[in-house]
Amino acid sequence: MKTVTFTELRAHIYTLLDEVLESGVPLEVQRGHRRLRILPVEQPDKLQNLVYRPDVVRGDPEDLVSLS
Repeated sequence: MKTVTFTELRAHIYTLLDEVLESGVPLEVQRGHRRLRILPVEQPDKLQNLVYRPDVVRGDPEDLVSLS
């Protein structure tokens, strides 16, 4: 993680923000003994919300009609 001062951030803000977006690596900004962290926000993957259901039958519903 890269750390810069407020002065460096002010001088190169667009370049530094582009680097964060391209690399995904957060940027820390230090002012005195305090720090801020700039990081990209990822769009959530909707498929991550799916719940695994082992009892659900996968396949063609027409195949279920002919089961004996």
